[in-house]
Parts: sequence; C-alpha cells; structure tokens
Amino acid sequence: MDPDRSLKKFINILINEGGSDLHLTAESHPTIRVAGSLISLTKEPILTGKETMALLGTMITKDEQEAFIEQKEIDFSYQLEDGNRFRCNAFFQRGAVGVAMRLIPREIRTVSELGLPPILESFARRTQGFFLVVGPVGQGKTTTLASLIELINQERAEHIVTIEDPIEYIFEPKRSLIDQREVKIDTKNFASALQGAFRQDIDVLLIGEMRGPETMAAAVTAAETGHLVFSTLHTNNAPQTVNRIIDSFPGDQQNQIRLQLASSLAGIFSQRLIPRIGGGVVPAYELLVANKAVANLIREKRTHELGTVIETGAQEGMIDMNRSLAELVARGEISADSAYQYSLNPQVLDRLL
Repeated sequence: MDPDRSLKKFINILINEGGSDLHLTAESHPTIRVAGSLISLTKEPILTGKETMALLGTMITKDEQEAFIEQKEIDFSYQLEDGNRFRCNAFFQRGAVGVAMRLIPREIRTVSELGLPPILESFARRTQGFFLVVGPVGQGKTTTLASLIELINQERAEHIVTIEDPIEYIFEPKRSLIDQREVKIDTKNFASALQGAFRQDIDVLLIGEMRGPETMAAAVTAAETGHLVFSTLHTNNAPQTVNRIIDSFPGDQQNQIRLQLASSLAGIFSQRLIPRIGGGVVPAYELLVANKAVANLIREKRTHELGTVIETGAQEGMIDMNRSLAELVARGEISADSAYQYSLNPQVLDRLL
C-alpha cells in the first residue's frame, strides 16, 4: 500500500460522499461518517496496524511521531495541497494505531447559513463579556464560533487572537487583525498563551476549549477586564456549564470565580445536530442570555433554576431546547423519535408535541 496515495483516495471518497469524518483503525475497513451515520468502505482492504502507522506518518512530522509514541495520543491538523483541512486525533487501541479525522469546511458559513438563530450575531457585536458554546463532541461548536469571529472580522477593526489545539478554521484578515496560535507549535499550552494574551493588546479572544481552572480563570478575568471572550465546553446545558466551571476550582476559590462569572457572563449557547428527515443534519439549540436575574442566580448558588429562566425568557431572546426540538418536528424537519432522543427533559417535550 502506498500510504500517501491511499490516504488521498479515502479523503476523496469522504468529500464526494459529503461526509464529515474519516476513521482509520487497524483490523477494520476505512470508515466515514455521513449525515451522522458511520459507513464502512468495504470495497477497500481491511487496514493492518503497520498500514495505519504508515498513514499517520504521512500526516505528522518525525518529532510529532516521537511525541505520539511517548504520549500514546496526539492532536494535530492536516492540510492537503488543495486546501482541505482536517482536525485529527491519533491514538493507540489494542496496541495498534487509530486515527480520527474531522473535515473542516473550507468556507466559514454565516449564522443564517448554519440555520442558527439571528440573536447569536448580537453576541459578536458586543465589546466585552464571556460567551460559551457548549454540547457534546461533534455538534458544531467550533463552526458556530467561527461564524461569530468571521462576523467581527467583516464588521469592525479589532485585534482578534485565537488559541487552539489544533487550529481549525483559517481566518483571512478583513477589517480585523487576526493572530491564530496553535498549542505546542506557537505556544507551550493554553495557560501560558492566555497569560501572554493580556500583553498583546487584544480586543477579542477565542479559546478553542476550556481546559482546567487556569484556563477558565484567565478567560473569566479577560472578560471582566474589557475583552470579548469566546470558548467551548463539553457540557449539555447552561446549568451544567456554570457548575462545571465553578466546580473546577478548589473550594476556597469557588466563591470568587462564582462572583466573577456572574458579572462577566454574556450567554451560553447549547447546540445539537439532529438527523434531518430529508437527509443531512439540522441544529437544535438552547440559549441563555445573561441578564440580572441570571447573575443573581449564579451568585446565590441557585444554578438549578437557570433552566426555568430560559423557559420563561423568550421575550429577552432566550431559547429553550425542548421548544427548539418541537418546532423542528412541527416543520417536518426531524422525527418525534429524534426529538425525544436528544431532549434532556422528555416529559416537558411531551407537552409541546
């Protein structure tokens, strides 16, 4: 097997089929994900451990290969000559190499093109605050944030710094100055990059993922001190997100971070990509807009009540996940079964369908 030629063949199949992910695993056929479903490329030979290692070797440097052998896993980005880019993770399984590759769309789509609510654009037009996009892996969080950063880039002159592991979307400066920093290549880690950001005259900061209390503390402080900060977390909804941030800190620091978060939070957007009846996926979402009531609930340790605030806050632009799912069912875009599968409170959804 010619690893370079084979990899390009698998990638071409993925792109031609409109897929989102490519999986290369020893003792399995190459596998792609299309519209949320995995499809095994059974016309291609089953890969051996030696072949998956060779395929990985075409995508990373020798130094990265050494780091991978030592650490047993590695995150990296991979770009082809035609400009197609992938966010990748390589790992060991049963002693052999596996690689998961997520295709990054070449064009940064707008909020409208992504099927997301127009109110999201208002968060990009703020001058400070902390805005989080949350949800499980593979639900489009990075794509949503890219659309907001691109909106800022098009509308006003700001210094935007992104800290990512790895860099995904490549932004072309329009009205804004954009510096994109990749962890392990342009900076040692998220924490050191965030410390440096305070000395880089930034206006807007994008943190690819909140990792650990150091990153969270720096992000909240940046939002408090006049910056607009965007980031992601692998949480399900607004209450869980606030609790995850606060609980990441030792007990004696939780009061301080709770007060900081209450004063700096702009909003929390939770999204899911639901299989569409006609093919493809469609987003369902929930939005918490941080008003005075939300700030008070966070300060008073009553985060369990945030869900009620969202359900009753439609006039302020808040969006409830169950209502979003019910509307998709009513429009015939998703099935009721899919709605129940993705609902965090099926009993409430029952009353809306």
